[in-house]
Amino acid sequence: MWLLQAANSSALRIFAGDILMRHSNYQNTLRMQPWQLDFEWLRVRHYIKEAMEQAELPSLNAILLLIGIQEYGHRTADFTKEEKQDLMHVAVCTLLAPLGYYTFEGRDGDGWPHYEAQRPLGTLSLKEQEQLLKSQIVAYFADSMTDA
Repeated sequence: MWLLQAANSSALRIFAGDILMRHSNYQNTLRMQPWQLDFEWLRVRHYIKEAMEQAELPSLNAILLLIGIQEYGHRTADFTKEEKQDLMHVAVCTLLAPLGYYTFEGRDGDGWPHYEAQRPLGTLSLKEQEQLLKSQIVAYFADSMTDA
C-alpha cells in the first residue's frame, strides 16, 4: 500500500523538506477550469511518485499524510494509526487555512500544530470536498514543482 510505504520511506525525509508554499498559489487554483485542475493534480501525483521513487501514483490520502508530516516537522517511520489520522487532519487544516476556514493557533508541547476553525465549510458534496482539497494541494506543491 502506497500510504504505508510513503510513511515509512527514507525518501520522505528528503522530499518533505523541499516543499514550499505561497498563498498566492491558492487564489490561482480557485480560478482553474476543471480540465486544468485534473491536469495539475496528475502532475502533482507524478511529481510525488518520482520524488518518492514509488511504482504507483499516490492517492489523495497519501498526499494528505505527506503534507501532514511536513507541517508537523517530525519525520519518523513509526506513526500510529491515530497519529496518521491526526497528520491528515493537520494537512486539511493547513490547506484550508489560506481560504479562511482555519487559523493556525500554535504548537503544543509535543510540537503538534493546532488550528482553530474560523467558519464552516458548508454543505459540499464529497466530490466538491475532494476537488477543493485537490486544488489546494496543487497550490501547496506549485513552488517545489516549478523548481524541479
